[in-house]
Amino acid sequence: MKERLTKIGADLKKFWLSRTKQQKTTYIGSAVVIVALAAVLTFFLSKTDFVPLYKDVSRAEIGRIKEELDAQGVPNQIAPGGTSILVPKDRVDDLLVTLAAEGYPNSGTIDYSFFSQNAGFGTTDNEFNMIKLATMQTELANLIKGIRGVKDAKVMITLPTPSVFMNESVQNASAAILLNTEPGHQFTEPQINALYNLVSKSLPNLSTDDIVIMNQYSEYFDLKSTAHSSGTTIINQMELKKDIERDLQRKVQMMLGTMVGQDKVIVSVTTDIDFKQENRQENLVDRVDEDLDSLAISVQRITETFSGNGANAGGTLEGEDPTDNRTGFVEGNTSNGDYDRMEETINNEVNRIRKDIVESPYKIRDIGIQVMVEPPDVNDIESLTADVQTDIRSILETIISTSIDKSYLPTEIPDSFWENKIAISSHVFNGKVANVTPIEQISIPWWGYGIGAFLLVVIVVLVVAFMRKRREKDSPAVIQEKGIRDEEIRPEHETEATLRKKSLEKMAKEKPEEFAKLLRSWLTDD
Repeated sequence: MKERLTKIGADLKKFWLSRTKQQKTTYIGSAVVIVALAAVLTFFLSKTDFVPLYKDVSRAEIGRIKEELDAQGVPNQIAPGGTSILVPKDRVDDLLVTLAAEGYPNSGTIDYSFFSQNAGFGTTDNEFNMIKLATMQTELANLIKGIRGVKDAKVMITLPTPSVFMNESVQNASAAILLNTEPGHQFTEPQINALYNLVSKSLPNLSTDDIVIMNQYSEYFDLKSTAHSSGTTIINQMELKKDIERDLQRKVQMMLGTMVGQDKVIVSVTTDIDFKQENRQENLVDRVDEDLDSLAISVQRITETFSGNGANAGGTLEGEDPTDNRTGFVEGNTSNGDYDRMEETINNEVNRIRKDIVESPYKIRDIGIQVMVEPPDVNDIESLTADVQTDIRSILETIISTSIDKSYLPTEIPDSFWENKIAISSHVFNGKVANVTPIEQISIPWWGYGIGAFLLVVIVVLVVAFMRKRREKDSPAVIQEKGIRDEEIRPEHETEATLRKKSLEKMAKEKPEEFAKLLRSWLTDD
C-alpha cells in the first residue's frame, strides 16, 4: 500500500512538473473557483430565511411573544426598533394559528365581545358607560385602520351628559382622531370627506364640525365644504373656463382641419361664463284642462221665489245688498208683487305645482371664435373662396348657438348677432415649419467618451504586448534554443529491428510464458 501511495505521489509530482506555468495557473484558479462556489451555495442553501411574524406591535407585547417562542424552542429575532419579531419563513403560518389560539397578540383594547364575556348584575351605570365608550372608540379605530394609507388610529370621543331637565339644551358629541399614516401617502378630498362621514355616522349627535383629524406629523385633515368643490372658487372657475375653451377649440380645429388641412388653420376660442348658482322654490297654480276654464268639484245652488198680494214690494230687504245681482225686485202699481233670489257656490279644482330648482353651477353666456385660414395658394390671397368662408361661418354659428345657454340667446337671431362672435381672416402663415420629419440626433454623454477612450487604451496595450511577444518568439536566439531542445527530446530513428526488439521486451515483461514458447520454437527451428 505504501509503495502504491508513493507511486501515486511520484506520478502526481511528475505530472505537475511537466505542466507549463499557464496550465498550473489554470488548475489553481479552477480549484479556487470551485471551492468558493461550493462555499457560497452551502451558505445560501443552509441559511434560514427570517420573515416578520408580527409588525408594529407594542414592545411589551413583543416581549411576551418572544418568551412564548423561546419556550416552544422556535428560533426568532427582534427587528430594529423592537416593534417587530422575525421567525423562519416556513413556520409563519403555523405560529400565527398557534399563538392566536393562546391569545397573542393581546392589544388590551375592549370590543363588543367584552359585554358577552363579562356581563353581570354588579356593574354600575358609570362602569357600563365607561366600558361602552371604550368599546365605541376601539371599534371606530378599527374601522379607520381599514382605510388604505392608515397604519394605526387612536380615537378619543366625548359624549354629552344627559340632563334630567327637559328645558336644557342637549350638547353635541365630539371626536378627536390621531392617524398614523404611511410615509408619503396623500389623501384626496373625496377620501377625507368619506372619513369625516364615517366618523359622523358612527355616533349620535356628532356633526362634522365637531370632528378633528390629524396625523403623526401634526398635519390637520380639514373638511372642505361642498361649495368649494362645486367650482365656485377662483381656481376652479379658471380651470373650468380653460377646459371649456380647450374643448371647443379642439372641436373647431378638428372640423376645419379636415376641411382645409390641419396645418392651414389656427383657432382661438374665448368664453364668458356665469358661475352664479341659484336655488329657488316655485309654487305654481294652473288649471286642470286647457280647454275648460275650470273643473268644478262641488256646486251649491239656492233659489228663492215669492209671488202674492200685500204691501207694495220695494225698498231693501233685510240683510241684503242692493247691488247684489242675485236679488231681483218686481214692483207693481197695486199690492201684487213677485220676488226671485238665486245663490250659486262653485268650488273649482286647479293644479298646484311645487318645483325645487337648483340651477347648474355655470352657464355659458357668450362665446367668441377667431379663425385664421391659410389660402390654398399662398401666392394668391383670394384663393380662399367666399363659399368656403360661408361654410366655415355656418359651422361656427351652429357650435355657438348650441353651446350658449338658451336664456342668453334672443328668440330670433339676426345676422348682426354673429358679427361680434365670429372672426374669419385669410393670411399666409409666415415662419411655418415644413412638414419634414427631423432626423433624431443621438447625443453621447461625457462618460461614454471616457469609457471609449479607456477601451481604446486597453486595446492598444494588448496589441503592443502581443506584437512584442511574437517578435521575441521569432528571434534567432529563441529559434536556435528551440531547435536544440527539440533535438534533445526527439527520439532516435526507429528501424524495423528496433521495433521488433521493443515488442519482444514488452512480451517478456507482460507475457513471459508466451515469450518462453516463442524462444523454444526459435531454438527448435535452429
